[in-house]
Amino acid sequence: MQSQAVAPADEAATTLIAALAAAQPEVDGALVRARAFAEPLLAGALLDTGEEVLAHADGVSAILAAMGASPTMQAAAYLVYTCDHLNKPQEVITKGFGEGLAALALETTKLVRLQRMARIAQNAASHAPQAHTQAAQTESVRKMLLAFSRDLRVVMLRLASRLQTLRHFAASKLPVPPGLAQESLNVFAPLANRLGIWQVKWAVEDLAFRFLEPQTYHDVAKQLDEKRAEREAAVEKLRTELASELAGQGIAAQVQGRPKNIYSIVKKMRGKGLRFERVYDIRALRIIVADVAACYAALSWVHTRFSPITEEFDDYIARPKPNGYQSLHTVVRDAAGGPIEVQIRTEAMHQHAEHGVAAHWAYKEAGVRGYAGVSASSPYEAKIAVLRQLLAWERDIAGGEAGAARDIPDAPALDDRIYVLTPDAAVIELVQGATAVDFAYSVHTNVGHRCRGARVDGHLVPLSTPLRNGQTVDIITAKEGGPSRDWLNAELGFLNSQRARAKVRAWFNAQALTETVAKGREAVEKLLQREGKTAVRLDDLAAQLGFNSADDLFEVVGKDEFSLRNIEIVLRPPEPVQALDDTVHLRKPRSHAAGKGGVLVVGVDSLMTQLAKCCKPAPPDPISGFVTRGKGVSVHRADCSNLRNMVGRSGDRVIEVQWSAPPASGAKESAAGQGSPVYPVDISVEAVDRQGLLRDISEVFTKEKMNVIGVQTQTIKSIAWMTFTVEVPDAARLGRVLRSVGALDGVRAARRR
Repeated sequence: MQSQAVAPADEAATTLIAALAAAQPEVDGALVRARAFAEPLLAGALLDTGEEVLAHADGVSAILAAMGASPTMQAAAYLVYTCDHLNKPQEVITKGFGEGLAALALETTKLVRLQRMARIAQNAASHAPQAHTQAAQTESVRKMLLAFSRDLRVVMLRLASRLQTLRHFAASKLPVPPGLAQESLNVFAPLANRLGIWQVKWAVEDLAFRFLEPQTYHDVAKQLDEKRAEREAAVEKLRTELASELAGQGIAAQVQGRPKNIYSIVKKMRGKGLRFERVYDIRALRIIVADVAACYAALSWVHTRFSPITEEFDDYIARPKPNGYQSLHTVVRDAAGGPIEVQIRTEAMHQHAEHGVAAHWAYKEAGVRGYAGVSASSPYEAKIAVLRQLLAWERDIAGGEAGAARDIPDAPALDDRIYVLTPDAAVIELVQGATAVDFAYSVHTNVGHRCRGARVDGHLVPLSTPLRNGQTVDIITAKEGGPSRDWLNAELGFLNSQRARAKVRAWFNAQALTETVAKGREAVEKLLQREGKTAVRLDDLAAQLGFNSADDLFEVVGKDEFSLRNIEIVLRPPEPVQALDDTVHLRKPRSHAAGKGGVLVVGVDSLMTQLAKCCKPAPPDPISGFVTRGKGVSVHRADCSNLRNMVGRSGDRVIEVQWSAPPASGAKESAAGQGSPVYPVDISVEAVDRQGLLRDISEVFTKEKMNVIGVQTQTIKSIAWMTFTVEVPDAARLGRVLRSVGALDGVRAARRR
């Protein structure tokens, strides 16, 4: 419940804590310090129910004290509401009150916020179909359950808080917010019942029923009041007689009168179709004795002293209720024939019946006493006992709502979940019919992958065994390994949740991908060895081919979705061929420079020369000659890799060459273009493929008056790889052309090969 106040600085709160700690250093002073710490923070703040926050916290603390909670638990009643007023509540509360109280306050605050949001949504959808409202309430219960499982003390705080809120509305006579009374009756009262906290159960039931059916409540209350004096006098007389006569029989006993709460009277009247006068337990006595033997001795005497109604006898000592409640119940008739209910129990049973789990709440301190009257050999087993009662409560709610929903067309299933416990007593939510393998994947993906067996409540079971609500599951894992393919076979019943199936499929897909990538890597590396390109970086090669990483390239190669021929083209592109694009007009090559017209061989006259096609040199490139067998001197660029290889094999055949002098200044070319010599050079372009790309690049060459004599294009994954062969009088003119091409839309790179 959100309070309305401005939070002071955390530094001021920390200073206040330090001052309080100095004033109240003892452990039991935590309650006093918590209230003093909360008072300035909560002053004037209101909950969304209209209650003053500090007054509400006072009421919660008093209820907790009546339930037998420790001063530390009562301190938490104040700290919960300070969280909304601190910037760093965990840090501040931990510093002042310890990590345990900080965790409890924060966990409870989270649950309060969830419930507030659920209530707002429910109020906004007050006209929604009944099934939708019930589904929302069930979802709220599930969230409560999961919060309770993290710290059981949260249950006590929420029960006390709800009871205090109901008391506030009863005292103030203000209208109750829609849904709050119904939620109290449908959710919180069954919770208190499951945990055996009877005083809270009765109080919540009566107050909620008073708001929901005020006329019926007042009618029954009036009938009780009309006979109160007569009934109280009769009960007091019987109480005195019983105490005296039991003492005379040698049975030490404490005899009390027991009030009957209004809601239970109405429920019995409606359930059995009785009139008010036919409700037998309006007059009731409780006999508290020392031990179990005395319980049965007292029962024997009561049945001898009065006339018992046989069908109204219940032995909850021999057969305790699921929540651990124990007592003997019998109904007898007095001398006038009036019915009297008598309950007989020991002091320990009485403490549990009055306070339930509250009598020994904090599980870290519970020891062998356990919870909810369930004996336990360790604190762990005690915690498990309480969690199972919470699970049973959740099933009570979900089952009841599911039954109501079945009467509504198209109502959603509300009992489609189960809750099981880990060995560490954490609650795991699963789909109905889930198996141990589903449980393992809910705990952790790696636990699921390595799952090899399971123990349910200490017994080995097959992995396909469906789990039931409240069971404790312990997974047996291997050190390494993966899931079985049998788990994906629906007929074998190993998996029942889509989430677990998806994780198993993902594991096998990852295994298949690893094998595919390895296959593709092997194929690419063999190709690089054949081409003599083992020094090529694989990531760079993948980027050239349009892939984000080398593994992406290996994957498509391994799947045979990408031809190795595409990689060969990038590593060793073929000679340019005539382009098929009609928008590029290729021209016949003009007469190239050769012999003395273009290259001079130093020291040798009239020696035939030819320009190497591998590197296509052009002035003013540094060049070098290599004497071939029968074809004269082959002229290469000085940085040509082929030249380096040939020099390595036959260094004595290298000859010095140089470009011939350019034509005299002012000389004009003929109309046919037969003046200055021209040289073919290759230009490589990498660009994002688009409509009109080839045309735009060709226009740049036309503007620069360069003759295009060859074009080769290839598109791989929307990336165009182009090689243009153009004629230039000298290579120095290429810089401007390459810059112009590189500036075109979509062009990534333009360079001379």
